[in-house]
Amino acid sequence: MCATTLVALSGCTGELSTIDPAGPHARSVATMWWVMLGGSTLLAGLVFVLLALAFRRRSAERRAASGRLWIGVLGLAMPGVVLLSLVGYALSVGIGTLPTADAAAVEIRVAARQYAWDVVHPGGIATQNVLHIPAGRPADLVITSTDVIHSLWIPRLAGKMDAIPGHTNRLRVIADAPGIYRGKCAEYCGVGHKDHGFTVVAHDAAGWAAFTGGER
Repeated sequence: MCATTLVALSGCTGELSTIDPAGPHARSVATMWWVMLGGSTLLAGLVFVLLALAFRRRSAERRAASGRLWIGVLGLAMPGVVLLSLVGYALSVGIGTLPTADAAAVEIRVAARQYAWDVVHPGGIATQNVLHIPAGRPADLVITSTDVIHSLWIPRLAGKMDAIPGHTNRLRVIADAPGIYRGKCAEYCGVGHKDHGFTVVAHDAAGWAAFTGGER
C-alpha cells in the first residue's frame, strides 16, 4: 500500500504536472482539479452506499418508503446539486483566468506549425521553441497556427489554448518566480506531435531587460 501511494504521489510533481503550479492561473486550474476530485469522490461514495443498501433485506413496505427517499433525495437531488456546483465553480475559474486590461502585461506572438513554435517577443526578438517571459508580470500570448490546429499548454503556468489557422487566441501566463518551465502541444497535429514541445524561460527584472534590450 505504501509503495502504491509513493508511486501515485510521484506523479504529482514534475515539469508537466498540472497540480504542481508555479503561477496564479495554474493554481486556479489545480484547485479546480482537487475540487472536481472531491465532488466525484462524493458522488462515487453515494453510489456505493446506495448499492450496499440495495442488498439489505427489508420488508416490502420499508423498501418502498426508503426507495422513494434514496432515489428522490440522494439519487436525484444530491447529484444534481453537486454537479451544478462543480459546473458553476469551473465556469467561474475559467472566467477568472481571461485576460483583462493590464498596463504591466507584455504581449508576445506565438505561431504554431508542424512541428515548431515561432515566437516574437517585444522589440521584434524572434526565437524558435523558446518562449521568454518576465517573472511576476502578465505575459499575454497571441496564439495562431500556420497549418493545422495545435494547442499551446504550459501545465505549471496556465491552461490550454488552441492555435487555429487564420484565427488568434489570447492566453495570459504569469510565472511566480524566475525559472525554466516546459510547454507542449496538447492537440494531435501529425506524426511529429510527441516532439512538439517548447521551453519557457521566466526572467527576473534584470534578465528580462537584458533579453529585450530595455523593451517593455
